[in-house]
Amino acid sequence: MLDRIFGLKENGTTAGREVVAGLTTFAAMAYILAVNPNILKNAGMPEATLVTATALSAAVATALMAILTNFPLALAPGMGINAFFAFSVCIGMGIPWQSALGLVFINGCLFLLLSVTGLREKILAAIPYPMKIAISAGIGLFIAFIGLENGGLIVANPATLVSMGDISKPDVALFAGGVLLTCILIARGVPGAIILSMGIVTAIGLLVPDGKGSTITNLPPAWIAWPASLEPTFLKLNFDLILTDHLKALPIILTLLLVDMFDNIGTLIGVTRRAGLMDAQGNIPRVGRALVADSTAAIISALFGTSTVVSYIESAAGIQAGGRTGLTAITTAVCFVLALFLTPIILMVPGAAVAPALVAVGLVMFEEVVNLDLRNFEMAAPAILTILMMPLSFSISTGIGLGLIMLSALSLVSKTGRQATAVTHVLAIIFLLHFFEPLIVRWVGGAR
Repeated sequence: MLDRIFGLKENGTTAGREVVAGLTTFAAMAYILAVNPNILKNAGMPEATLVTATALSAAVATALMAILTNFPLALAPGMGINAFFAFSVCIGMGIPWQSALGLVFINGCLFLLLSVTGLREKILAAIPYPMKIAISAGIGLFIAFIGLENGGLIVANPATLVSMGDISKPDVALFAGGVLLTCILIARGVPGAIILSMGIVTAIGLLVPDGKGSTITNLPPAWIAWPASLEPTFLKLNFDLILTDHLKALPIILTLLLVDMFDNIGTLIGVTRRAGLMDAQGNIPRVGRALVADSTAAIISALFGTSTVVSYIESAAGIQAGGRTGLTAITTAVCFVLALFLTPIILMVPGAAVAPALVAVGLVMFEEVVNLDLRNFEMAAPAILTILMMPLSFSISTGIGLGLIMLSALSLVSKTGRQATAVTHVLAIIFLLHFFEPLIVRWVGGAR
């Protein structure tokens, strides 16, 4: 039955190998169960509930990807998107998380429409291969930057914008040690290096005082418990903002659409490239179904109460372990469900143990930059600008937008003019209008 459903023999694999690969993928990305709640709680959402929402949305979305594509790819709330949701939309724009979830839902529906009609696939195909690499690497650099900031190793400085934090503080020193340990384990090829490092740093935190009369890590009252109720976030999205303030809601929806679309595309590019699913021309088989799957996942995540769910680069760990079909993904989905009963342990993990995981994931994603041909300035300049502007502007969409604008401009004046397609030029114009939106609004207001 499994062979008939997943085509095991056709793909040169066995059920046992697929299960092992699924367990490997889960071990590589289980950190999201602690990291995602740690980020989204800044938006005022209940942390324990976020563990449940993260696990369930990951399980449902991963199973959906397996059914629709038979890819060994796992999904979970996306890194970078969750930071945008918490810090830019909820904190920066003052939007309640319930209203923000409503906007994520609308954005997910637009995602699905673009995917079903094939427009999103055309957008994906219109992005030149070097820009696809730059998007993946840029997201990695952005995530690493967030990790360094959360760990206290990078702090704000009025004179230099940023500077190094006080590494003599116990929590910062533990974070720095965690980064070093994680990188050593990854370099040594230790299976589940990130989650193993988180466990070690968490255990050391039991012995390190936090300077406030306690230790950095605190033991939970119980090790195993029933999952926290999903009720505080399940179906708590509302559409108040879009109904009462169109002028404020529509630009946010547009921004969410641009960020989520290119975050999803960027992560899908990074995952399929590392997994060997992308051909030499940069094309992805069954990409239409994959885009429908992650579009539906965006809707599901809003209903459950978390930021957008995307394909995960850590799926490559399971592929390296032999995973070739959707049975790998189904195994990972089951693991996420079982992890719900370990919520007390997940909540015990301190920020000093979570932040190194962000840095490590970012560094692994940034490895894609080695595939850029920096000798071709017309392609290298837009790619490098994309990578730099993501962390420097603290916005993934800004980095992609500026990169596409430069790519379009250089393509128009280049000798060959083949670097950008018509769709690329249209995307550049959309981003250009988006960046100059405040000025356009003032001009329109003045004209009236």
